[in-house]
Amino acid sequence: MDLYYYCENFSVTREMVRRTKEDAQETRTRILDTAEQVFRERGVGHTTLTQIATAAGVTRGAIYWHFANKAALLQAMNDRVHLPLEAMHQALADVALVDPLAKMRDSTLGVLAMVANDPRSRRVFDIFSFKCEFVGEMAEMLVRQQESRRHCLRDMQEGLRHAVAKGQVDPGTDIERTVIGLYALVDGLIRNWLLDPESFDLVRTGEGLVADFCLGLRPRA
Repeated sequence: MDLYYYCENFSVTREMVRRTKEDAQETRTRILDTAEQVFRERGVGHTTLTQIATAAGVTRGAIYWHFANKAALLQAMNDRVHLPLEAMHQALADVALVDPLAKMRDSTLGVLAMVANDPRSRRVFDIFSFKCEFVGEMAEMLVRQQESRRHCLRDMQEGLRHAVAKGQVDPGTDIERTVIGLYALVDGLIRNWLLDPESFDLVRTGEGLVADFCLGLRPRA
């Protein structure tokens, strides 16, 4: 009988822990979703954690339970978008790729498609491009953005080196300069599109420009 009650109590306790974790995750997600909306409307510098808590329907303590400060909240918001992007770029460094140049093209276009078709990605890119000043407590975000950019460029360089080794890219190509050019092309397209999404089709325009860029890398006769 004692064993029966022990097992019953253990089952109930385990279910309570599971629900508590689920509730905490739901609250965290709601805070992040709300932060995206408020940051985009008011700007990061003009938004307080109290305002986010009120808009999310949670207490200020709930915010601090999940996030130490505004920078930590912004970083978590950024991670939800940049982790998939980092996975795209990291795939370029795979030495087993049969067609590394095509992979670079597809990964680049995948970034454009993600921004164009995913509302969350679009909001986060818009916030970091136009609604955030990297000063004060937000200065650490600039460092993380710089690190992310360096990692991306490194993976793109590896992919381009593989393409050179397979004869897809001219061996005289300046790898570092070429990668910076491609990165600037994509980054510039996104920022210009965010300023006026109706002015051009991000994916279709990007497909043409990236195709032209890759064509210029082909080995010269």
